[in-house]
Amino acid sequence: MTKPAVSTSSFPWRWLVAGGILAVAAYVYFIALRPVAVVVPVVRGRAVNSVPGSVEVKAESVLPVKSEAGGRIVTSSLNPGRVVTKDEVLLQLDTGDVDIEIERIANDLEAARRRAQVGSTLRAERDNKLDSLNELERRVKAGAFSVAEFEREKRLYQQLVQRVDLEEVNLKLGVENLENALRAKQREKAKMTIVAPFDGVIAELNIAGKPGELIGRDFTLATLISKSRVVEAKISEENYAGLIVGQAAGVSFLSYGPQQYRATLTKKLPTANAETQRYTIHLNVEIPEDKLVPGLTGEVVIVIGQRDNQMIIPRRALRSKQVMLVESGQVVVRSVEVGYTALNEVEILKGVSAGDLVIVEELDTFRPGQRVRTRTAN
Repeated sequence: MTKPAVSTSSFPWRWLVAGGILAVAAYVYFIALRPVAVVVPVVRGRAVNSVPGSVEVKAESVLPVKSEAGGRIVTSSLNPGRVVTKDEVLLQLDTGDVDIEIERIANDLEAARRRAQVGSTLRAERDNKLDSLNELERRVKAGAFSVAEFEREKRLYQQLVQRVDLEEVNLKLGVENLENALRAKQREKAKMTIVAPFDGVIAELNIAGKPGELIGRDFTLATLISKSRVVEAKISEENYAGLIVGQAAGVSFLSYGPQQYRATLTKKLPTANAETQRYTIHLNVEIPEDKLVPGLTGEVVIVIGQRDNQMIIPRRALRSKQVMLVESGQVVVRSVEVGYTALNEVEILKGVSAGDLVIVEELDTFRPGQRVRTRTAN
């Protein structure tokens, strides 16, 4: 049996098809080997110039409650966590001994006032001496009495007047001293009643506070934390100058997740921390007061300027004053002019156009002219 003849004309086509397949495979393989650049398109939007800072919530006042007087406890309402109001009695010491002293001084004062009202016991003698002196003066004028003797009697009268004045001054001084002593004892008694200096919460307690317990002078009884809160933010030195009281801000707290609360800058403190060179500002945050727990921390972004319809790129795409773009699959480095800078975004005044693809991740791994594939960032 004879074999069919093989057509030699089909071989070139087979080689061409095989070559085409290999070329496509090589091209696909070559493209697949290109690194992937994560990009974000340049968009138009609102450019915001903002200042970042760290935030901490503090109690407006943290005050140790001390006893200025020593004594024995009669009553106490000191309990950790207890809410107290201004001038509420927290602890009462026994005032029995002081009351006795106050009563004694008050009696002495009443007697001293009566003595001062009566005046010096030498008043009558002074008046009689004055009458005698007037009579002697008439006799001197009549030539019936010695002038020298009259001058001696006149000096004796002056001495008597001085004794009367001095005695009455001492009587007045005795009244004033007793009045001061009475006020001092009354003040000492008042110090034996310890009251809350402001509305707050008792945070710590250093004594049991049981009736009959003895405490010493200047003993720290407890720590009182005020109900009012202060939200402090720390701002770097280079950003402090642009801040103005009344500027709007956004505050987020670590304990409350990504939620942001509106705030207003209310106070700028003029001195910086000597170690960190960061300045302190105060914020009024629109948040329920019970959420502002002392010790809470977070972040703040203060808006100091904004412009609409500007070129915006992610801040992480900016390296110095340059960005990396992908044009026709190739990396291009372009110098840009930077405008407003926010926490996560940057305004570009010159150098890019809307729709340009800027690289936002691993910028150090790319070089100008490098062929890349692109993937849009999430």
